Amino acid sequence: MFPLGSVLFPHMPLALRLFEPRYLQMLAGLLEQPRPEFGVVLIERGHEVGGGDHRFGLGTMARLIEVEAREEFMAVVSVGTSRVRVDQWLPDDPFPRAEVSIVPEFEWEEALADERHSVEALVREAIALMGGEPDVELTDDPVGRCWQMAALAPVGALDAWRLLGSATLGDLLETTKRLTAEAIDTYRMDSGSGGFD
Repeated sequence: MFPLGSVLFPHMPLALRLFEPRYLQMLAGLLEQPRPEFGVVLIERGHEVGGGDHRFGLGTMARLIEVEAREEFMAVVSVGTSRVRVDQWLPDDPFPRAEVSIVPEFEWEEALADERHSVEALVREAIALMGGEPDVELTDDPVGRCWQMAALAPVGALDAWRLLGSATLGDLLETTKRLTAEAIDTYRMDSGSGGFD
């Protein structure tokens, strides 16, 4: 398991720089597996480096797709796959470990197509408004596209974790839309206020 200060969504890439001995040891073990995957969870309290953190019990599996040795660290690229729930944390010896259960994948419902298009337009509007690149390319897979929009929504880590825990695809879209609209409103108020005397 790899606790982070950010949320990994299914279908999203994750680049890491591994330099702590415990994670280098974890990587060595992963590279011996035919399909190397590790879990990523959000840190509830504490820091990424050094251990001793408290973690949320919902995360995402990450499939290792690229490893490169650099002078002072290992550069790792992975991609989010399935969501997982932590059933039990095991001792961090020598690195964080847990027993997990896979959360069932969402199934695409054609009835959500209009909502998906609406959410995507709003997320792209938010990205453009906040100075990002709104023409980012998304997957053609409709469920994957919904996860990617959630990942691109301008929200903090705790709201991202709530999005990750959505019970249905409809919930994911509705919450992404609401949080993005709130972020746009806040950004416009902050940008237009000019401060107070």
